[in-house]
Amino acid sequence: MNSAVTMNNDVKLLQRAGDYALSAIDTVDVGLLSLPTPCSEWDLRMLLDHASESVAALHEGLDSGRVGLFSTVPYDTAANPVLAFRSCVTRLVDDWAASNAVGLVAVADCLMPLSLAAGVAAVEIAVHGWDIAQATGVHRLIPAALAVDLLAISALLLSDGNRHPLFAPPLRPPALGGPSEKLLAFLGRPALAHPVSHRSETDTS
Repeated sequence: MNSAVTMNNDVKLLQRAGDYALSAIDTVDVGLLSLPTPCSEWDLRMLLDHASESVAALHEGLDSGRVGLFSTVPYDTAANPVLAFRSCVTRLVDDWAASNAVGLVAVADCLMPLSLAAGVAAVEIAVHGWDIAQATGVHRLIPAALAVDLLAISALLLSDGNRHPLFAPPLRPPALGGPSEKLLAFLGRPALAHPVSHRSETDTS
């Protein structure tokens, strides 16, 4: 398979993840920012700030060849976090599609092809999209075909030794769970069917 075909597929995966996450943010306004989320002791504002910073760090990796745990670009915490998340996701997807990027990128201590880094970005964006949907009480599954692709990437990247602090240990998926539930369980997130409430959980963000 040539690099152009590979990159085209990777960009499509990133676009699918972005579309899902942006559909989740469509239900959010600033009046909902104090809602709890699946991430322990994070309200929706904090989750959106974290997600925007993560996406911004991935965007820097596209430009600089290195992805840190946090973006080095100052983030305006007074900004509207709903609009900031939408802007960060849209810019990342659009710029990745326009870049035709090839080569390697450093993610923490690991060198990986940019094509695989696009998969990392897709996982990050889609799973936080699910977090957002859960916080607003919308039971919005990650689309089955997207979840299957993201699970394959996650299984390739994650082992018990390199999950912390981004993901909790894997959970047992529901017996009748589909691809979305299996992906969430692998990433340490319970596949909640109802709005989250304030309680003590392992932080799986």
